[in-house]
Amino acid sequence: MAPMRALLLERPRPIAEDPLRLVDRPDPGPADGELVLRVTACAVCRTDLQIVTGDLPPHHSPIIPGHQAVGIVTAVGPAVEGWAIGDRAGATWLAGFDGTCRFCRSDRENLCRSATFTGWDRDGGYATSLTMRADVAVRIPAILDDLDAAPLLCGGVIGFRALRLSGIATGGRLGLYGFGASARQAIQVARHWGCEVHVASRASRDLDRALALGASSVGGYDDPPPALLDAAITFAPVGSVVISALRAVDRGGTVVVNAIHLDGIPAFSYDDLWWERSIRSVANVTRADATAFLTLAATIPVVSDIEVHPLSAGNEALRRLDAGEIAGAAVLVPD
Repeated sequence: MAPMRALLLERPRPIAEDPLRLVDRPDPGPADGELVLRVTACAVCRTDLQIVTGDLPPHHSPIIPGHQAVGIVTAVGPAVEGWAIGDRAGATWLAGFDGTCRFCRSDRENLCRSATFTGWDRDGGYATSLTMRADVAVRIPAILDDLDAAPLLCGGVIGFRALRLSGIATGGRLGLYGFGASARQAIQVARHWGCEVHVASRASRDLDRALALGASSVGGYDDPPPALLDAAITFAPVGSVVISALRAVDRGGTVVVNAIHLDGIPAFSYDDLWWERSIRSVANVTRADATAFLTLAATIPVVSDIEVHPLSAGNEALRRLDAGEIAGAAVLVPD
């Protein structure tokens, strides 16, 4: 079989040490219930950086990172229905689930205790080919090209789930704390819903980008918004930011923590939580989240500033992400 090329993580290391190694591997074949994709684009996510550098402990080693992959189906395994060779498909963070637990039976497979994750538990999209379970593959709307679709598959979907968990209503006042790739997609959905959006960040360039995308107000993390917020979402993996957002929401408001890793939440006064304010996390995504968001994103449309890198430059793309030098989304494509 013809080899595929992939960026392999053998052990987590600082990004300055080039932890990903370009390797050739046999082209994969599908097992029962699986698809093989020829990867055409894979967006780079901060979670990839956390896996590569060890902020998130390894689940499987060695591993090919990447969980925002778009490609063309090149092989269909036994017992797969609804997919054919030549279809466009996408892979998200969710790689699998048991399908039998109470969470899966209630369409909350994101909470399944046996869930597995792309680029953490099984090989991901930093490669020219990818195998994935057919039941987690996402159909890509025809209006979206591969480069535009890839960044939607993690930051976009998880940001959309966070918006729904926040309970924000049409025309409500929403705070976004941190303004990376996920928040830049979330603001486009919120503005589509007619929300008034306040963006907080420590970086002036983020605040400028927020205003360009329709934010009604901006400020630092500890700066109060012009009016109390109905809901807020935090994207920065910093516990103190959660408390800043909590102090900015009105009675009955919710703060959703959109982070897989947080450095700890400092002690805070119960008065900040009183009056039925709440803090909740968002964990992973469901298949329904992905389908609903991609449909909406194609309608709005949600757009990202795309910075394209060849697959072989994956370490450099992660370095730029770590340094805050990427204005939109970095996407890896085959060399």
